[in-house]
Amino acid sequence: MQGPRIAARIAASGLACRRGDRLLFRGLSFTLEPGQALQVTGDNGIGKSSLLRLLAGLARPFSGAVTRQGAIGLVDERPALDPQLPLGRALGFWSRIDGRAPAGIEPLGLSALLDVPVRYLSTGQRKRAAMARLLGQDAAIWLLDEPLNGLDIHAAPLVEKMAARHCDKGGIVVVASHQRFALPGLTHLSVADFAA
Repeated sequence: MQGPRIAARIAASGLACRRGDRLLFRGLSFTLEPGQALQVTGDNGIGKSSLLRLLAGLARPFSGAVTRQGAIGLVDERPALDPQLPLGRALGFWSRIDGRAPAGIEPLGLSALLDVPVRYLSTGQRKRAAMARLLGQDAAIWLLDEPLNGLDIHAAPLVEKMAARHCDKGGIVVVASHQRFALPGLTHLSVADFAA
């Protein structure tokens, strides 16, 4: 049985991004409604990660605007888990803040790693832990930066299925990646089309 639909919306209007003295892109616009997903593509250094940071509100656009309805959850190369803590305690810290029990521990294959300090986890294990943290946030809008990097052949399809379930509930997913991401109805935006 499906739960209540998520109220979500995100729109970028005429976005431009500058890093240092270099203008990465300009005039970038899109709108995503409940259940929609977008893959942002482009070469390394073109501005995919910078775009996600703009969408998350972690950086200001050089020009243009982002409007959003619904909480944002970001998964990038920084999993926001204390490297000194065992994984279980690191996830527990966020579950107390989010007011929800950690989610996805078993399906993401993390049960046997709960006593392992985060600093000893592999890239793929840290990525799976970040996804567990995201599931616990109950965020309406998922921003996934290279979500399949470091994942094995079993974990990658699991993350894609989680994204599909999120969209089925009315959530929004934005994936920044040069890798193929299997998600029904996924649309694509090439940052190169907006290069300055």
